[in-house]
Amino acid sequence: ADELYDEAVRLKDSGDLDGAVLKLEQILAEHPQHILSHSAAAVYKQKLGRADEAIAHAKAVVELEPDDPFSYRQLSVICQRCGRIPEAEEALARERIMQGRM
Repeated sequence: ADELYDEAVRLKDSGDLDGAVLKLEQILAEHPQHILSHSAAAVYKQKLGRADEAIAHAKAVVELEPDDPFSYRQLSVICQRCGRIPEAEEALARERIMQGRM
């Protein structure tokens, strides 16, 4: 999975965002708990305007790593960029609670 992930990153870096997403989807079909692939898919799909899919991947990261504050930060950013402000604020509040800032 990690080698395929590296291929996806190379595709993205070469400007083939659609190809990178296809590679990530291939990884996740075989390794549905590959956190890096979900995280990258969230970002790439958001950039492609695929908001619902982007948010679903960001939520998968939170489900797989519920004790990682960064998971909630990424979910917040993805939701914000997709225009889902209440969801973004909720995720940011969760991250801040985990960081002890509230």
